[in-house]
Amino acid sequence: MISIKDVAKQTGVTVRTLRHYDEIGLLKPLGKTQGGHRLYGELEIKKLQQIQFLKTLRFSLQEIDEMLCNGTHDWYSSLQNQLIFVLKEKEKLEHMEQLLRGLMNEFTMNGETDLVPVQKLIRMYEDQSHQREEFLKKRFNQREQELLDLLPNVNRGDPDTMEWISLLAQIKRHMSKGIAAIEVQRIIRRMLEKEKELFEGEEAFANEIWNIRKSQEESTKAGFYPIEPEVIEFIEAATSYYLKENQTQK
Repeated sequence: MISIKDVAKQTGVTVRTLRHYDEIGLLKPLGKTQGGHRLYGELEIKKLQQIQFLKTLRFSLQEIDEMLCNGTHDWYSSLQNQLIFVLKEKEKLEHMEQLLRGLMNEFTMNGETDLVPVQKLIRMYEDQSHQREEFLKKRFNQREQELLDLLPNVNRGDPDTMEWISLLAQIKRHMSKGIAAIEVQRIIRRMLEKEKELFEGEEAFANEIWNIRKSQEESTKAGFYPIEPEVIEFIEAATSYYLKENQTQK
């Protein structure tokens, strides 16, 4: 038998936790010294290891007690229920990750984040998720719906999305210089390059996406991140200027 302090050293479980396990009946010591100090044997150490393992699977102490004390316990059902719980928690965390990325990307594009309109935007998207799916199904065929996954999403952190966000932020920064400004034209050129990289051979799809983008109402229905009408108009004018200039040069 070993003392409670030695158990704590060997397992990393604190003395306070071991005392708590004893008080709630989860792990009783094998015996006590004449001075009242708890002593543990091999079986108790093994049970403690089982308790710690089940805790890592996020079972509650009450659930662990029932699982270890009941020789006929249905372990498969318990593990299955815990898996369902973990998957739901994972979904919540992924949703939270998307919201955090969205807020960070909002800051990148606009230089600041106003939480009130962002909160309204998130609520609107969540409430209109079914409407969004129906709109996209009507507007695009099956093959085109698969291409929608290639579009930048403000709630993601993939390299393509981050570059689109950066380009949009740069456009906003240089708008005051006019559509012919060198800085603006360089950004437009890169936007067109990226569009070609993603949708070469799918020009009709890309044009349809842009037509939806130009309508605030349809952008909302499609679940696209809202871009100010003046920014959309500026990008369209700057793109027309770029295409005209390059056509002339040819």
